[in-house]
Amino acid sequence: MGLFVIVLLVIATVLLIRNMNKRLRRLPDSFSDAEQTQREAEIARLNADLEQSGADDPAQNVDQDRSQAAPATTEDEVKGITTDSDALPAEGDQRRV
Repeated sequence: MGLFVIVLLVIATVLLIRNMNKRLRRLPDSFSDAEQTQREAEIARLNADLEQSGADDPAQNVDQDRSQAAPATTEDEVKGITTDSDALPAEGDQRRV
């Protein structure tokens, strides 16, 4: 039974390899540069948009709220402030602590 399964796997592998070889032979040697031309056109359009927007006053594009420093806030643990629950003794067997 094991030999039968192995023979089936070998036959399936050979058929898959032949099929892939046929598909690879059908592919052209090189693909057209239509995609590359489209990418270059997109880059040129984006550069033109940047040049046009670069002519505007850059101060208008700045969010004033983000230019100011944020107030520093710290947690109670960082400041060293303890609460009432921190001062309570640990529950359980105190001999093992």
